[in-house]
Amino acid sequence: MRAKIAGIAHYVPERVVTNHDLEVLMDTSDAWIVERTGIRERRYVREGQGTSDLGLEAARAALDQAGLTPADIDFIIFATLSPDYMFPGCGVLLQQKLGCPTIGALDVRTQCTGFVYGLSMADALIRSGTYRRILLVGAETQSMGLNFTTEGRDMAVIFADGAGAAVIVAGDDDGPGILASVLHSEGQYAKELWMEVPTCLAPSTRMTEMIAEGRHFPQMNGREVFKHATRRFVEAVDEVLEKIGAKREDIALLVPHQANKRISDAVAERLSIEPARLVVNVQRYGNTTAASIPIALSEAVAEGRARPGDLVVLVAFGSGFTWGATAIRW
Repeated sequence: MRAKIAGIAHYVPERVVTNHDLEVLMDTSDAWIVERTGIRERRYVREGQGTSDLGLEAARAALDQAGLTPADIDFIIFATLSPDYMFPGCGVLLQQKLGCPTIGALDVRTQCTGFVYGLSMADALIRSGTYRRILLVGAETQSMGLNFTTEGRDMAVIFADGAGAAVIVAGDDDGPGILASVLHSEGQYAKELWMEVPTCLAPSTRMTEMIAEGRHFPQMNGREVFKHATRRFVEAVDEVLEKIGAKREDIALLVPHQANKRISDAVAERLSIEPARLVVNVQRYGNTTAASIPIALSEAVAEGRARPGDLVVLVAFGSGFTWGATAIRW
């Protein structure tokens, strides 16, 4: 069997936060943010709205598109770095909110690559015959954990909230579907993009002090991330193309993780991908981490940019460092 995407949808919170809104909170400007990231606005949740709530909205829309109900789903995979709670994970919360039967639910914690990793897992589970209908969600509520001061602006202007969901089902081996995936990690760079607290390496009394020191805010070495991302994006795309015997020019649509417009533009240039074959929406949503690829893919599909028979390639890079790519015959 070949796993195929039967439904893809997204949901973003109603609250729009522009660069001008952030100017009031920190020493920054619209021009500074646009020049460095390409972002002009992003979405933030309202108080009390969690990651599982965003995932629920996206999941319902994806199920409707696939013509299925929650009772039809065999397994849930939920990718996020910003769960409602440290434990349990968002997968079981989504299972309850959807009203699914007592199916398995798994959280994936590979941050920006979460959707690509989850897609590879769903593909393997379906190909093995373990399940036939899997719900994959990538969702984030990052606005609640950012430092909205000048000290934290490098992260605060980039990250945002949103959710995307895909219903993945078993299909014919020679029909549309997931062709191949490649996954990688390089843990020596873990602290170049990380959040130190909470941690099990320190007692709770020490964590109180660490929070007072601001060590619970996400940290990023922007130069290192940019350097590695632009290289690994290209490597992952070439690797997955080689795996299926295709070339760069065969790509009809490239959907990169929406980390930064400068990164997407650099990758597209190195791969010789013209704008018509590249999906970029970071200017409107910011970096929604595990949600960015399904949001971008959902919009592209809705706009008719992915046609039957097209080769669609998803590629991501993020904290860990982790990176990977998936090739799909649409």
